[in-house]
Amino acid sequence: MNKRAVVTVVGKDKVGIIARVTGVLAKHNMNIHDISQTILQDYFTMMMIVDMADQNRIDQLLETFELVEKEMNLTISIQLEDVFQAMHRI
Repeated sequence: MNKRAVVTVVGKDKVGIIARVTGVLAKHNMNIHDISQTILQDYFTMMMIVDMADQNRIDQLLETFELVEKEMNLTISIQLEDVFQAMHRI
């Protein structure tokens, strides 16, 4: 079974957020299984479930996301799905 990860993105709404974030995932050959995004007042929020088959590349992915965070003034996080579920279990 392939590992999956949860990617969250939050920041002031502006043009190009989805394109930049999904472009990073495409460059890392990561498939998006599910995606949800919304605008809450002026804030953009997005959550995605993505393939994380090659966990050895997570450091490269995080470095690339850090650049996008700085360029677009966003907060981007990625967690393995099992860790995310354990953290949000009541």
